[in-house]
Amino acid sequence: MDGCLFLEPVAPFPQGRHTHYDVVVGVLSARSNHELRSVIRSTWLRHSLQHPALGPRVLVKFIIGARGCEVPVEDREDPYSCRLLNISDPVLNQEIEAFTFPEDPPSGLSKDRVVSVSFRVLHPIVITSLGVLGGAGDAGFQRNVAVRLYQAEQEEALFVARFSPPSCGVQVNRLWYKPVEQFVLPESFEGTVVWESQDPHGLVSTDLHSVAVNDGGGVLRVTTAGEGAWPPELSEGVEGVAGGFIYTIQGASIHPELPFPCVHAPDHRPLSVASGTECRAQQGTGLALCGSIFSSSRLFLLEGDALLQNLHSRPGRRAAHLRSLREEDALLQEESSRHGDIVFVDVVDTYRNVPAKLLNFYKWTVEATSFDLLLKTDDDCYIDLEAVFARIALRTLQGPSVWWGKRTGGSSLSVNLSFRLNWAVDRTGKWQELEYPSPAYPAFACGSGYVVSRDIVHWLASNADRLKTYQDSLWLCEKTCETGMLSSPQYSPRELADLWRLKELCDDPCQCEAR
Repeated sequence: MDGCLFLEPVAPFPQGRHTHYDVVVGVLSARSNHELRSVIRSTWLRHSLQHPALGPRVLVKFIIGARGCEVPVEDREDPYSCRLLNISDPVLNQEIEAFTFPEDPPSGLSKDRVVSVSFRVLHPIVITSLGVLGGAGDAGFQRNVAVRLYQAEQEEALFVARFSPPSCGVQVNRLWYKPVEQFVLPESFEGTVVWESQDPHGLVSTDLHSVAVNDGGGVLRVTTAGEGAWPPELSEGVEGVAGGFIYTIQGASIHPELPFPCVHAPDHRPLSVASGTECRAQQGTGLALCGSIFSSSRLFLLEGDALLQNLHSRPGRRAAHLRSLREEDALLQEESSRHGDIVFVDVVDTYRNVPAKLLNFYKWTVEATSFDLLLKTDDDCYIDLEAVFARIALRTLQGPSVWWGKRTGGSSLSVNLSFRLNWAVDRTGKWQELEYPSPAYPAFACGSGYVVSRDIVHWLASNADRLKTYQDSLWLCEKTCETGMLSSPQYSPRELADLWRLKELCDDPCQCEAR
């Protein structure tokens, strides 16, 4: 572990009698969010603990991962995970065939008329040609095949190459290639190449395990259904390879006077270009036309020298990051010793691991405490525990199978109707989910605040190892202020402090003439 010191997860309490609490509050918190935790301790948490009626009835714990990610943010595939961006030896200024076929590739036609392969770009590339696999006995090219490239969550192809006997392109080994308009595929781009036979019979194709992927030194990764590719239900046709594509990793900027189409950023933001103009997505295509090649953006860094320099500086960056982790561990240990309100769960603390953090906390509550209800919230949320307890008493939420929060589509509170409905599954970005096949999630609770009964917590804790985790009114789901709200998310430390100041002055964080 390179000498790193990691915080030990909290061990289960010895079995026996525990202090009983009406409500246990779990506050999901990132390791670095010291300021948010400090504001909470000086606002609603302090008020609750000092309240003569609430203090003995509530236990509040911050939920923090026991280990920080050892990979610096600059070297991760995305800032929300701990996966190393494993680029080691990029092949610059060369055309690269994406796939190498075995010496005895398939020659006959399969029954599959549509075949697809998915991939992820880890550093910007330019695709120059799309190709289709020819049969060994073909006298020339005797079939009709369309090859399309799709961006994740886009219904319209970025570009298409059509192959037919009179227009078959150029043969290279067993593949026939046609050039396409050159698109920059940015870092984190997720796409699918689809081969479709236009004839009654199928394609010449093979499975992914029969080909070698030429990843350009780590800038390209082919993904399969079991490795985070699009769910089979959402993919085109059968997973496999019926051709290929040629791409380059630019070692220098493309000529600035060439009009250059660019792929819309994965987070759907406008793209700045070197000329100072904006590159905006065309409606429904995920594309934009740029007058010149982009610069300065990490998503579109095309300078090979800068990439190589970044790789060469990795060892020093990692050493500095590990020192920072050790300092962070020491600060967290000191904070925990001083306040006694942190539960360190056995998880690497990243955004993608939030579901695992929560399940581990459920295990801890069942083993270490005695309680009736559990309230889950986040460290950037305003919480009014006094109002929560008043509502609990009003609704007599003391029975089993209680899940209480915000009724979707209305302002009234409800038991077992406290979920978001028909929430679309994101296939890219911060809430990317590639393994859940449906286009929408089942009903789920807002993360800013909800209350569940002990029996539900116990069931979740007991089945944590078998559950599949996915990316995760007065219980507010968005950042807004409403009189009488129980929770509201996405506040900065200063905003949280201001809300609580108004609450103490006027008993209303949203309206206060005394401000």
